[in-house]
Amino acid sequence: MLKTLLDATDKVLTFFEDWTLFITVMVVLIALFVNVIMRYTINYSLAWSEELVREVIIYTTLIGCSAAVKNRSMIKVDVLLQLVPITKYPLLFFSNLVTLVFAAMMLYYGWQIAALQATTGQKTIILEIPLVYLYALMPLMGAMMTVRTIQVMYQDYISFREQR
Repeated sequence: MLKTLLDATDKVLTFFEDWTLFITVMVVLIALFVNVIMRYTINYSLAWSEELVREVIIYTTLIGCSAAVKNRSMIKVDVLLQLVPITKYPLLFFSNLVTLVFAAMMLYYGWQIAALQATTGQKTIILEIPLVYLYALMPLMGAMMTVRTIQVMYQDYISFREQR
């Protein structure tokens, strides 16, 4: 039951991560390409393209955190794990626990900041995107990282059980 639920959420999150990251990066590349061509051919620069790039970098960083947890590509110091292999599963558990705490903080504080932005109604300068959309990515990232970390912890548990 738990495995089928985790597999289903993995498929949904992977689809969401892959396609939204692909589409946003392609839009930014096209906007930057057009901006560079315009700057060097007709000496005119698009003001909105730089703001778009900044917002997409924020988006890809936050959504990419979830993908990094899934692929186990988070930055870790694993010297102790290599020197003393018996500590592998306790250290993996501790690392995942710290990731869960971080995800919970992003969920909680991100929600508070997004709610604050909803009340102020601020927008970006050029594109006039409501900042609540950008700040709403923080609790979304926290929720996605929580799900991904639970998936990784389950995989580690299965691996630990099979090894024993």
